Amino acid sequence: MRKPIVNRAKSNGRRDTSRLVRYAVVGLGYIGQIAVLPAFANARRNSALAALVSDDPLKLKRLSRQYDVPHVFSYGEYEQCITSGVVDAVYIALPNNMHREYVVRAASAGIHALCEKPLGVTEQECEDMIRTADENNVKLMTAYRLHFDEANLKAIAFAHSGRLGDLRIFNSIFSQQIKPGNIRLKSSLGGGTFFDMGIYCVNAARYLFKDEPTEVFAYSANNGERRFKEIDEMTAVVMRFPGERLATVTSSFGAAAVGWYEIVGTKGSLRVENGYEYSQPREHRITIQEKTTRRHFPTRDQFAPELLYFSDCILNNRKPEPSGEEGLADVRIIEAIYRSAEKGRPVNVERVEKRTRPTMALEEKRPKVKKPILVHASTPSA
Repeated sequence: MRKPIVNRAKSNGRRDTSRLVRYAVVGLGYIGQIAVLPAFANARRNSALAALVSDDPLKLKRLSRQYDVPHVFSYGEYEQCITSGVVDAVYIALPNNMHREYVVRAASAGIHALCEKPLGVTEQECEDMIRTADENNVKLMTAYRLHFDEANLKAIAFAHSGRLGDLRIFNSIFSQQIKPGNIRLKSSLGGGTFFDMGIYCVNAARYLFKDEPTEVFAYSANNGERRFKEIDEMTAVVMRFPGERLATVTSSFGAAAVGWYEIVGTKGSLRVENGYEYSQPREHRITIQEKTTRRHFPTRDQFAPELLYFSDCILNNRKPEPSGEEGLADVRIIEAIYRSAEKGRPVNVERVEKRTRPTMALEEKRPKVKKPILVHASTPSA
């Protein structure tokens, strides 16, 4: 890799010689503007926002000024961006169908890649990214922000403390009303409820059970609205895990905004409200022997911890986790879910060995970011 720049700015009268990983944020849609760009202010320890990539000249002009970014590129200039020596890594915040191309091109140029979920829209796409990163000795990480989040990590720790007994059931609903015309509703752009929202639930079931599903049985539903012409309005799945454990998940683009998960054991249950949110506080509701206790967690920046961790992996030559393989595992399951819904029968999921799961060691607390002024971007929610 290219040697990262060295920050020699003064801090409290001392010279700070810590290395910085220089990022290009590729794609300046809603998530890039509302969360990724502001996160760099909370990741200054080892990360710097060095470049922006977009085909919208107004976004490039205003956002480069707003965040004091020295370099801007169009998509047609992406090759120049990744070969110019001004960046060490890219944060891919593009539509799902573009992830593979832009990760593979970056990795081929020796540039590390932090890619929004889903890693790809097919198993083959994910495998292409993983292979290219390995062949070029660069780091690839799937941007699972909840792997660094206090509320979720403490839910995992509590679930495995033994106080809930033997973990038997996982339930989750994640839904919102998506605006007509949003990219999430376009099949050609990798849209669909499980690629956008249900993937969080699948990932949560896997890290709470600390295992991989062996079989899925899914149904999709569509109320006939024009906005759902190309993709599923709603999909529900039952996933069978080893040890005769079951996980049920429903993901929808046509229902009220809801996002919770629940793990039920032989002695008690833990429910996490707003479990997948990055802009709202969360709550744990623990019930053991008919006694319920609650614990509240404030809203924090969930994107800066990803940057800090990934930069540490680059600077210290460590394999990141969540890795590309972690992203592949979820995409493999989602492909099986949609095959099951199409065929109307259970579908087996290829068994993979996964030894590393998120733990409290990954926790990183950063303060909530202020809502920025958006340029040609708006919330996907209706």
